[in-house]
Amino acid sequence: MPIYTYECGKCGTRFDRQQKFSDKPLTRCPECKGPVRRLIQPAGIVFKGSGWYITDSKRSSSASVSGTSKSSTSGHESGQSSDQHQDAD
Repeated sequence: MPIYTYECGKCGTRFDRQQKFSDKPLTRCPECKGPVRRLIQPAGIVFKGSGWYITDSKRSSSASVSGTSKSSTSGHESGQSSDQHQDAD
């Protein structure tokens, strides 16, 4: 069940309540019985997988990405050496 944070409009008290999604929001402050509103809280988000910046992932993910670039670099080098070989003929 989610925990919701409320703030009283009269006394400014903030408090948390664990409620079901189907429960109606609270309307009165437990301290002064003034009107309350539910506050929006930020949620932690972690983006994983291909397509994100390398600096946003764990270090182990960057090792696999750098390994990929090394293999493409070595393929490029072999392409250069074959060009040099053709020029020599």
